[in-house]
Amino acid sequence: MIRFLTDNTEMPALDEQKLRRWITSVAADYGKHVGNITYIFCDDEKILSVNREFLGHDYYTDVITFDYSCFPTISGDIFISIDTVRSNAEQVGAEFADELHRIIIHGVLHLTGQGDKTPETHAEMTRKENLALHKL
Repeated sequence: MIRFLTDNTEMPALDEQKLRRWITSVAADYGKHVGNITYIFCDDEKILSVNREFLGHDYYTDVITFDYSCFPTISGDIFISIDTVRSNAEQVGAEFADELHRIIIHGVLHLTGQGDKTPETHAEMTRKENLALHKL
């Protein structure tokens, strides 16, 4: 089950059924099944609070993924800061919806095992995001 919730922000305009099909399809590309995935769309203050409390990081970010997967099923909670997604879209000259879709699938890619901590894995993550976005 894929759920979309909000915490201290308005729900962005989403075609939830289309997103569920897309996420399931991308997960299948990596040999995974979708279990319980909850997206929590929030503001910058909430994501900062989550970052501090659970990761010990004192900075804003666009997405935080908590992975509860049990092979081959992916499950997790994915916090997405709508404020930061909007700022990032403006900085790169992208439409908000396009940037939001990139971040939505970014969390799924983390659940499939993709990292992004090094320059090499970050570049690979971007490539995989782009492939997934073409499916949408």
